[in-house]
Amino acid sequence: MSWGYAAPVPEVLEVESYRMLADRVVGATVVRGWADVFAAKKLTSPSAWARTVKGLTVTGTSRRGKLMLLETTGVTLGMRFGMTGVLLIDDDAAIDGLFYGPHTYKSDWVRAGLEFDDGRKLVLHDPRRLARCEIDPDLSELGPDALSLTRKEFVGVLRIARGEGPAIKARLLDQSVVAGVGNLLGDEILFRAGIDPRTPTALLSTDDRNRLYKAFTQTMRTLQRRGGSHTGEHMEGRFPGGHCPLDGGSMLSATVGGRTTYWCSVHQP
Repeated sequence: MSWGYAAPVPEVLEVESYRMLADRVVGATVVRGWADVFAAKKLTSPSAWARTVKGLTVTGTSRRGKLMLLETTGVTLGMRFGMTGVLLIDDDAAIDGLFYGPHTYKSDWVRAGLEFDDGRKLVLHDPRRLARCEIDPDLSELGPDALSLTRKEFVGVLRIARGEGPAIKARLLDQSVVAGVGNLLGDEILFRAGIDPRTPTALLSTDDRNRLYKAFTQTMRTLQRRGGSHTGEHMEGRFPGGHCPLDGGSMLSATVGGRTTYWCSVHQP
């Protein structure tokens, strides 16, 4: 099995694709589960996954941000995908691949999985060993989901208790504030809104906030339809020395919120 380019890392759009793929196993019963020491780092032991999942029937799927959930007749099972995690059911992958991954399948990179009574296998494939399995994950640590964010929830995202608050790019990347936005989606949202990613959140004007909410919802809807977080307008100029595909301005770059960030010197002043 080989994969082509799809997205740098799994953001909310990629994990939603994983969830849709996982819908295929709804109704199936787990006969065996396994997790290696890396995938089981949030569990008491690797064997805890195997003991817990055996005999469970999958009743549905859901997601909060980048966390995929399998609802079952018992506990809720969670999977986080790190930087290079991909979900597969037998030979089917939800997306073509991940840019930071090796674009190939190796059995040594299968970190966890479930085998069902009909012979199918759902596996978590992750070369970088950052993906995790969870049992009854705590959702209270996550903000509202980026794909279904309401205007009221968005007001909460921008609410700062005191001071100027963090840079708006860092605020959008904070999973406890809004779950699912990654580096590419954050840059695309701000590119569309025409806002400098370094702007302190509390200093955004009313007009900024209105444009930002519109850009947020449009970005999620448009890039989901196109096929992933890598399909944004800003990607054409997202490299050192790049130019804005909208107005030709030089693309600037800095580390914001711990992530390499690109923005236009002209329309994101």
